[in-house]
Amino acid sequence: MNSYSVRTAFATIAVMLVAVFGFQTRSAQSSSATTSQAAPKPLLLEKNDGERRIWREPPPGGFVLKVSPKNNGSQHLVMGTEDMAPGDEFPLHKHLGQDEILYLEKGTVHVHLGDQERDLHAGGTVFIPAQTWVSVKNAGTETASVVFVFSAPGFENYMRCDSVLPNEKLIPLSLEEQKACGHQGHVIYKDLEENPKK
Repeated sequence: MNSYSVRTAFATIAVMLVAVFGFQTRSAQSSSATTSQAAPKPLLLEKNDGERRIWREPPPGGFVLKVSPKNNGSQHLVMGTEDMAPGDEFPLHKHLGQDEILYLEKGTVHVHLGDQERDLHAGGTVFIPAQTWVSVKNAGTETASVVFVFSAPGFENYMRCDSVLPNEKLIPLSLEEQKACGHQGHVIYKDLEENPKK
């Protein structure tokens, strides 16, 4: 990656964080002053640092949770990374209470977002407002690397529920268990809603 691309990537991430920080500040001001929570821990993380997890369902992909209430006490942000092999897909879903930003570090993905559809390439950004249907598929021939940022905690609960730590056995979930994971993570997956019984 050349220095221009690196600067562009850092600038995009900085803009994402400034936008989320503005949301965070408004949320913090509106929350009750009597609520006592431990202060979040500052983090310095390298690319592969964080909570590594493996999805339960094939294809056997994984992700890294870096910032969340469990990882460092953050009460306002969730952030992580995921690599998508060619053909891998985030199936059609919508988040019920969080906005999301996806930043594409590497590769090409095909995105359905609300009534929009197009390919995005390295350096591309997807802003997903809460309650908006979205799917993302690696449309290229190389691994696509994405950074995800959520405006509030919640979806990381789904991610943990439908994954295991690297040293744990992969046991698929039943349809009812998958729906329970979705409920924990404030997310609805279209295919789960359309298949009430398996």
